[in-house]
Amino acid sequence: AATKLASAEKLMYFCTDQLGLEQDFEQKQMPDGKLPVDGFLLCVDVSRGMNRNFDEQLKFVSNLYNQLAKTKKPVVVVLTKCDEGVERYIRDAHAFALGKKNLQVVETSARSNVNVELAFSTLVQLVDKSRGKAKIIPYFEALKQQSQQIAAAKDKYEWLVSRVVKSHHEAWPNVSRKMQPAPEYQDYVYLEGTQKAKKLFLQHVQRLKQEHIERRRKAYLALLPQALDALVPDLDEIDHLSRAKAEKLLEAKPDFLKWFVVLEETPWDAGSHVDSADSERIPLDLLETPAAEQLYEAHLEKLRNERKRAEMRRAFRENLESSPFVTPGKPWEEARSFIMNEDFYLWLEESVYMDIYGKHQKQLIDKAKEDFQELLLEYSELFYELELDAKPSKEKMGVIQEVLGEEQRFKALQKLQAERDALILKHIHFVYHPTKETCPSCGACVDARVEQLLGSRFIRPAEPPRQHQHQHQHRNPLLDANIDRINLVILGKDGLARELANEIRALCTNDDKYVIEGKMYELALRPIEGNVRLPVNAFQTPTFQPHGCLCLYNSKESLSYVVESIEKSRESTVGRRDNHLAQLPLTLILVNKRGGGDAGGETLQSLIQQGQQIASKLQCVFLDPASAGIGYGRNINEKQIGQVLKGLLDAKRNLNLVVGSTPGLKEAADADLRVVMCLMCGDPVSADEVLLPILQAQPCRPAPGGGGAV
Repeated sequence: AATKLASAEKLMYFCTDQLGLEQDFEQKQMPDGKLPVDGFLLCVDVSRGMNRNFDEQLKFVSNLYNQLAKTKKPVVVVLTKCDEGVERYIRDAHAFALGKKNLQVVETSARSNVNVELAFSTLVQLVDKSRGKAKIIPYFEALKQQSQQIAAAKDKYEWLVSRVVKSHHEAWPNVSRKMQPAPEYQDYVYLEGTQKAKKLFLQHVQRLKQEHIERRRKAYLALLPQALDALVPDLDEIDHLSRAKAEKLLEAKPDFLKWFVVLEETPWDAGSHVDSADSERIPLDLLETPAAEQLYEAHLEKLRNERKRAEMRRAFRENLESSPFVTPGKPWEEARSFIMNEDFYLWLEESVYMDIYGKHQKQLIDKAKEDFQELLLEYSELFYELELDAKPSKEKMGVIQEVLGEEQRFKALQKLQAERDALILKHIHFVYHPTKETCPSCGACVDARVEQLLGSRFIRPAEPPRQHQHQHQHRNPLLDANIDRINLVILGKDGLARELANEIRALCTNDDKYVIEGKMYELALRPIEGNVRLPVNAFQTPTFQPHGCLCLYNSKESLSYVVESIEKSRESTVGRRDNHLAQLPLTLILVNKRGGGDAGGETLQSLIQQGQQIASKLQCVFLDPASAGIGYGRNINEKQIGQVLKGLLDAKRNLNLVVGSTPGLKEAADADLRVVMCLMCGDPVSADEVLLPILQAQPCRPAPGGGGAV
């Protein structure tokens, strides 16, 4: 109870953690070795002690208080160990304090750090009256507040740990050093201590490790079905094996080590394999876990189900092949009730059967069409009386169907009447235009096969040097054609095209070569006399790119056919990048009338006048018998043919010159612009298609000699 203490050269403070390590910490000594006492904390242990009588203890406290009271210094009674306190002891201590004047009692627990600061601050307030009076809080209320404060600090500290610690390999010394500046760390350590902070860290690291192991486990289990599919895909091999024998079978497979790894340390998740570089393969001991066993059983069940489904599909196909109710073109809805049974529905969805049925129907229909085509060939005489390019009348179609009606191959397509009629029309077209394009055998046509075989055996010309490839990249195919070859369309109805083609072929050598100005050129002719919208009469095909067209007429009707055909051909390619037909050089020629004389009041002069008008409209060259120096009643002669072909060659050379080498146009070519030069005035013209402005626009000025537009 002394109010003055002397303790020279003693340290002011140290804690148990510093015992034996005092030199490692900051040392502060009591000033001058003397210390005045300003107040007293009278501590009373209210826990149940061994061999201790609390009443006697309270008497001692009472005597001690009486000594302290004589000092006239403030006193605060501190009840300690309240976390283990006895309710009667606490009540008796409060009763003792009530008997004294202004004696305050604070309930504390140093272990739980409850009201410890409150005890000191209460005493300080009694020493220094200028301070605000501290509110004394009962132990259990303070404990609740303390628990809430600790819980909040713990949440913040755990958030900090989760943000800083991302790997289960982290160690506490490094991590605690990183976290020390953070207030979350400081607050929690202040409330709970370093050891509890370390414990939470270790729990977090363990959780990270378990999450890592679980990710590995899931990855292995996800890979296991693939491994089983690869190593044991055959049900017969494993269906009756025990688990142990199945495992031995896996180990004997050549690709076993591609999928599995045998570890010396087991189980796999307790050793170093969890973090090894070779952790992609499945540890063999994983197969002994319940999850892996379930996957193995699922693999067996899958193989059994697949076998059963395959059996169902096979049985269904056999049912289709043997059923008399399944005929070409019969819808699924009509056939289903005859071919389905309850077992089918147990194993496969109806959509699967519909798919099988659709494939079977295609086979039936293809076979029926093939048989029907043979039937049409057997009855070829039915189609000889039709007019060229004429669609058969209803009466004629009725006759054809009546003749063929009793044939089973005709009846087989009963549910596909539209397709059957289309096959008849296609056959008629083939009879009068027997080409590989109209051949019913399509890709199996001998003409097409011969072309393919020849094409595959010819040595293809080498590609142009790389530095020239860009120059030709955007060039019109008409200009890229071989200059030694001329592809010529001959357009004219009523046999005009065929007759002129035959006359030109007669002037060629045996290998279809034609001599122009002493040089040999390969000449390919395509006579067209029908509807140009049909593929068989198209101006261009995948193997024929025209360089020019001779348009023949000998009457008003044949001239109308020419105009109509040219317009249809141009319309069919409008808006396309490969609009070559709009650029095609045309030559309109008046040829003789078979039989001579006027027909229908048409005179030579009127036909010439009509031809000139059409030539002006189409912007093309016009040839008539008078301009060639030959009389009406004769076809064009060899000189005229040579002039026409020479004109085509000149046009090809000029266009190659203009597009390929015109100075100042390289930038436009690089920008993917189509640019040409007017051959009359030299002005460059930009357009979507190379020759469209020249063919469709008015000429810049009349050509020399009145020869028409250039």
